[in-house]
Amino acid sequence: MTAKTTPNYQARNFLTAVAVLRDKIEAPDAYPFTIPAIRTLREIEFKEPVTFFIGENGSGKSTLLEAIAVRSGLNPEGGSRNFNFSTRASHSSLKDYLRLVRSPRRARDSFFLRAESYFNVASNIEELDREPSPAPRIISSYGGRSLHEQSHGESFFALFMNRFGGDGLYLLDEPEAALSPSRQLAFLTRLHELVQAGSQFLIATHSPILMAYPNAAIYQLDSGAPSLIAYRETEHYRVTRNFLTRTGQMLDILLNEAEDADLDDG
Repeated sequence: MTAKTTPNYQARNFLTAVAVLRDKIEAPDAYPFTIPAIRTLREIEFKEPVTFFIGENGSGKSTLLEAIAVRSGLNPEGGSRNFNFSTRASHSSLKDYLRLVRSPRRARDSFFLRAESYFNVASNIEELDREPSPAPRIISSYGGRSLHEQSHGESFFALFMNRFGGDGLYLLDEPEAALSPSRQLAFLTRLHELVQAGSQFLIATHSPILMAYPNAAIYQLDSGAPSLIAYRETEHYRVTRNFLTRTGQMLDILLNEAEDADLDDG
């Protein structure tokens, strides 16, 4: 895939930055400000149409993405602005301390995908479609087939292919969770189509396949403030490359370490 980029992406992005209003934080030693990457976060700029948040579990990438989504008017459990269901109020207070820097351009569409609660989105669609309404059924925008009647991966892909359109702001939390490697490659194609149609993406991911998207900004979230990192410098790329090119050696090391640990425990 050869990516065609446009020079002034930041001018056409819907969100150009997010800032933490640190002077308003009353309890800096309380959650979520104890999360390593949130503790020192001040501002992140969005200069490209695709921005990735990466880091270990617990680094704060999902918490940050959720807060941006809620601050953008999206449901904390996922969906578009029209979804307001809640099965469990678990989102953090970070949204109350964020300032979104918006461009004059307004998104025609927006959606927040949370892999862990997409089942709830599918259920809410069915509940809403059971109510009498002169409007078209909501599921028609997702391909017309119940998301519960598809595999997790199929329902994710139905969302990407049918529900997402151009001129959209899309926030995706680990979209690779239900996608096979080949589906992740297909998602890259769809991602590029949507970028070319004027969309902006903020994505929290562990996938070295997805974060290979050309010219994307990759922010590493760890013990310090989020910082930009080159694709080939990410741990995801380096570990995957080493494992695939030195599979036998890596397995020998890993399995021998496991055996040594068992002997020590004995």
